[in-house]
Amino acid sequence: MATLLPPPKRLKLYHGIAEPEPEPLKVSPNVVVQFVNEHDGTPIAPAVNLPANVAREGLELLVNQLRTKDDDEHVPFAFHVALPEEATKPNAPTRIVISKSIELDVLAHASHAFSEEDVLVVRCAPQSVFKVRTATRCSATLSGHSSPILCASFSPTGNLLATGSGDTHVRLWDLYTETPSHTLTGHTGWVLCVEWDPLERKLASGGHDGHVWLWDPKTGKPLGDAMKGHSKWVTSLAWEPVHLNPSTPRLASSSKDGTVRVWSTATRKLEYALGGHTASVNVVKWGGGGLNGHGVLYTASSDRTVRVWDARGGKQLHILKDHAHWVTTLALNTDFVLRTGPFDHTGKRPLSDEGAQALALKRYAALVSRTPELLISGSDDHTLFLWSLFASSNAEPGGGKTKPLTRLTGHQRQVSHVAFSPDGRWAASAGWDSAVRLWDCSGAGQLGKFVATLRGHVGPVYRLAWSADSRMLVSASKDATVKIWDLKTYKIKSDLPGHTDEVYCVDFVADKVVSGGRDRTVKIWKN
Repeated sequence: MATLLPPPKRLKLYHGIAEPEPEPLKVSPNVVVQFVNEHDGTPIAPAVNLPANVAREGLELLVNQLRTKDDDEHVPFAFHVALPEEATKPNAPTRIVISKSIELDVLAHASHAFSEEDVLVVRCAPQSVFKVRTATRCSATLSGHSSPILCASFSPTGNLLATGSGDTHVRLWDLYTETPSHTLTGHTGWVLCVEWDPLERKLASGGHDGHVWLWDPKTGKPLGDAMKGHSKWVTSLAWEPVHLNPSTPRLASSSKDGTVRVWSTATRKLEYALGGHTASVNVVKWGGGGLNGHGVLYTASSDRTVRVWDARGGKQLHILKDHAHWVTTLALNTDFVLRTGPFDHTGKRPLSDEGAQALALKRYAALVSRTPELLISGSDDHTLFLWSLFASSNAEPGGGKTKPLTRLTGHQRQVSHVAFSPDGRWAASAGWDSAVRLWDCSGAGQLGKFVATLRGHVGPVYRLAWSADSRMLVSASKDATVKIWDLKTYKIKSDLPGHTDEVYCVDFVADKVVSGGRDRTVKIWKN
């Protein structure tokens, strides 16, 4: 009997349609990649030939293998490819960030600027070893102030929060329990600025009454009486950096009366006053470098100038006259290191003043070794200027340039705030045109190069703050929202609505964001 063959297999039908043919495997092209250091453009290793579909994590492993460093530490990297001039559109990002793979991000980019025939120059920027989690929810809404909240500032360790309000009070909040710890009363006008001493021993506040108060954050009591001398309100405060004076740091206060006063916090007496500005001094910053590394004061004023003073005796060093309107905001690339002093992400506390000074100096020197202390000034003339006034931390007179390195243009209205990232590689500026603009200050190629515009707010952006790992930026706006931006995609990472009116101030520490504004509440946002 002949063998019967089994009947042919019945075709599977999907809703009456035959099974689709399996897709052939897509072959990924090989590309030649040259990894270069973002800071100075030097090659990390010779060019390598690799498949274009290698994931970003694979590229990171490869670069860590290729680096000729002795240390075994795995360093996280961010990768990007700069778009050629002819392929960039106005107001569009000037670089492609590699977030998935070279094939998906670079070769498939809408500009079609790169093909697999090109040698791709991939710039590698080392990232911080720790990672901050994004805040996604409001963990506490703290009421207590009876007027709009005008300023908020985390202490250097991030354990305490100080807020100043139009009700003349400064309030301290405990961030572990998210409850009020002290109400500091003494001002007779609005509290316009609060500033922590970098070792967290004292808190300074300046008000509309022209007085500067020092407070003990442990007890909530004032340290002596108000320091009087300004004839109009106090616009900003700045403490002397820890690496210059750990035991009795001095305090500088700027005022609407056109002067800056430097106070000795030990004797609570005036050391010297800086006159010279012919209109309101809007901001004062205390830099850590300057002549022979003794510290320097930067002041920005409504007389359209930025002035630079030697912090030891108050001698004027430079007058920078390039702006065409009021100069309203200043930022230093060392701001974060100067503000947090000896406290870093490891959470260790120094045992003595000398230990604190050594730690703070080490952190400051590490940052300044890459790029000298840079200053950005922002103005109501819609532009910003980037300055490098001292060639290095122990610069000789005339070592830097009194002409700006570059002019940062693009805002359509006044610039309200500018802030450098903690690692000093980025600067972000906020404007009344509802946009936040990012600038590259890492020292690779042109300092102050425009990177991208972050759009999403529908009202003027008032304040910015960076996360400690420099991977996220948070902005506060008149549109009653706080937004956290992702710097890989230049899009909103998380939108934090909840305020019922304009948000005037925002600050970012560890993985907590705090915001306050016209609705008289302090909101704490967490992951």
